[in-house]
Amino acid sequence: MTDVEPDDRWWRDAVIYQVYPRSFADGDGDGVGDLTGLLGRLPYIASLGVDGIWLTPFQPSPQVDQGYDVSDYCGVDPLFGTMAQFDELLETAHHLGLRVILDVVPNHCSSEHPLFRAAVAADPGTPERAMFHIEDGRSDGHENGRGDGPPNNWQSVFGGSAWSRIHPGSATDRQWYLHLFSPDQPDWNWRNPAVGDYFEDVLRFWFDLGVDGLRIDVAHALFKAEGLPDVVGTNDVVDGLRSNPQVSDQEEVHDVYRRWRRVADSYSPTRVLIGEVNLDPDRAARYTRTDEMHQAFAFAFAKLGWDAAAWAATGTELDAARRAHGAPPTWALENHDLVRTVTRFGNGEDDGEDGAARGVLRARAGLLALLGLPGGAYLYQGQELNLPEVDVPVEARMDPMWARSGVSRDGARVPLPWTVASGGSFGFSPTDDVTGWLPTPPDWGSRSVEAQERDEGSALHLVRTALDLRRRLRETGVISPDDGGSWSVHDGALLVCERGERLLVAVAMGDGPVRLPEGDVVLASSPLTAEGSLPPDAAAWVVRS
Repeated sequence: MTDVEPDDRWWRDAVIYQVYPRSFADGDGDGVGDLTGLLGRLPYIASLGVDGIWLTPFQPSPQVDQGYDVSDYCGVDPLFGTMAQFDELLETAHHLGLRVILDVVPNHCSSEHPLFRAAVAADPGTPERAMFHIEDGRSDGHENGRGDGPPNNWQSVFGGSAWSRIHPGSATDRQWYLHLFSPDQPDWNWRNPAVGDYFEDVLRFWFDLGVDGLRIDVAHALFKAEGLPDVVGTNDVVDGLRSNPQVSDQEEVHDVYRRWRRVADSYSPTRVLIGEVNLDPDRAARYTRTDEMHQAFAFAFAKLGWDAAAWAATGTELDAARRAHGAPPTWALENHDLVRTVTRFGNGEDDGEDGAARGVLRARAGLLALLGLPGGAYLYQGQELNLPEVDVPVEARMDPMWARSGVSRDGARVPLPWTVASGGSFGFSPTDDVTGWLPTPPDWGSRSVEAQERDEGSALHLVRTALDLRRRLRETGVISPDDGGSWSVHDGALLVCERGERLLVAVAMGDGPVRLPEGDVVLASSPLTAEGSLPPDAAAWVVRS
């Protein structure tokens, strides 16, 4: 065991393991993961060789959107445990050398949040209502002009209008409130300074407890365009908020993160701010200027298919953004909102067994490539097991997006399999007769942690080997936290990222084996051919002398 060492620059090339608490480990036997279960599995996470964990929301919530509808930003939902258990978790993680990053959700809260309940109870025009976007409707051609229509034509990311009546049955209070997500998630009005003051207190609460950083949900959408104008032209929800320029990337949002950076820097060591900024690389990079956030996820990379030219183009864009603003890229290929790479890179289920096998190889290769790239990296729980996306039965789906738009993210959120023996949850819950909050596929014992611990060729062993090697390469000066990346494609099939001066990350993305650049192959996701070539759907790290 080794305690976390103070270091203001640790984040620049850290590897963070994302924990989705309700699906990680169930400690009390109710079928839902919790802090007790996570505490018991922290040594496993530390054994991977990662630098820290990121926990998605466990704060009090009605759980309409699995915790992203927060009703109390400074507490622990009884579903997951207590503040005393969180304190123990934080202390234990730090003792294991793991830093702890939490989610903060500043764009919206739960409709059960006390401040929104106060707004509902208050009259129009009061300070309580000014905390949210609560507006008069418009007539939209109604002769009585009573404001029966929503204030504008914005659409919710979850489908349908982004507006709901605050008192649907009232003949006198006909105002509407904005919710870019579900009606249970009203948007805060960041043009009201009181909202900024409120969230500074939230940041200080967690930083004072010793939390190492915060991941900021929907970081680019806090401010809405002045006057809340209609969207002209397309207003599609398929790509999230990006199709609505009135709610995305407003210039005023940068002042929020300058304020938050001052708060983060007032602690020693400084606390880290990581943004969910789902924008093109050149725009997302502006959020990581030296006086704003430390990191922003490279979403352009996270959404890529298996295409060498696209990887090289995106990597080149991200490196240009690094040179312009100084913050290294933050790589990820999976999270709780994305289809898992085994399925995505295998082109879904339509390719049958061949497609599934291809997806497994490509996911391994993508994982090794990810861990070799310059900058920080995030692994999503189960990615180290090469878990595929699960086709959750319709009747068991829990994602609120499913009911409103027909899109379900449940397939990436199925509880982790820990043991070979089933009994219902494959070790996710402490007793065999408990099933998880989402059903586990019957074949997941063969994909479990226990099964992969026994198999030296497993994805789990590959991750441990890669992270150990990554650390040794840094200690010996082969790689540096400040490395850039130079991207190229050879013969239309071999993707190469030159990390700094000595490490090459190579990925074979064509249909046949490819010759590797000169140097020593120190790790590969699949065995090389007899001729020393890299087989298709494989990746390798090559060190030049």
